[in-house]
Amino acid sequence: MNLPQPGDFIDIHTHDSVCSDGIFAVENIMAHEGAVPRDVSARAFTAGIHPWQLNENNHDKLLEFIRAIAANPGLIAFGEAGFDRLRGPSIDLQKSVFAEQVKIAGENGKPLIIHCVRAWDELLAAHKSLKPLTPWMVHGFRGKKELALQLIKRGMYLSFWFDFVIRPESAELLRYLPKERIFLETDGAEADIREIYEKVSKDLAESVDDLKNIILDNYKRLFT
Repeated sequence: MNLPQPGDFIDIHTHDSVCSDGIFAVENIMAHEGAVPRDVSARAFTAGIHPWQLNENNHDKLLEFIRAIAANPGLIAFGEAGFDRLRGPSIDLQKSVFAEQVKIAGENGKPLIIHCVRAWDELLAAHKSLKPLTPWMVHGFRGKKELALQLIKRGMYLSFWFDFVIRPESAELLRYLPKERIFLETDGAEADIREIYEKVSKDLAESVDDLKNIILDNYKRLFT
């Protein structure tokens, strides 16, 4: 497995990444795209079934794709997978396919990357009932501290939505949460992970280098 190096900016969740010196990007593959892992430019990737692209006709095919690449050495986690109340198929279908991805993650000993929109009760209930064997990381988080603590108490990690985390109002939440549970991401947007690190380091009263070390340690804890 290719690992981030000390001093790297870790972009834990992105799409269509372009290799850049000093940035360790984790590319997300969506099963419906049928991307070939060897074509991924990033040194590490995740793969999952996003609820937006899930329907009654394709779920078996998408699960087949995930199982087929599960043992790829470049794959560090499954997902993004999860629940979306605003877009996607029925919640029952989302729950069924999500449970299958949790199972695949457990069988392969790899974490699960979570997409969740207005379905936190479903996510927390799934964590309680499925009793996952590997940890989960919620990507694109922009919720309140009470919700953040609920997720962290269940052993989850949080990666903050790029647009939320650069706003002044995110500072209080960042300072409130345990640093050993946080990650940063660009989610494929036209955002610079280095600028995100700069802002968050000020919020946490840490140097950028110290923040790099914190997130590197979190990476090692979650993925290795």
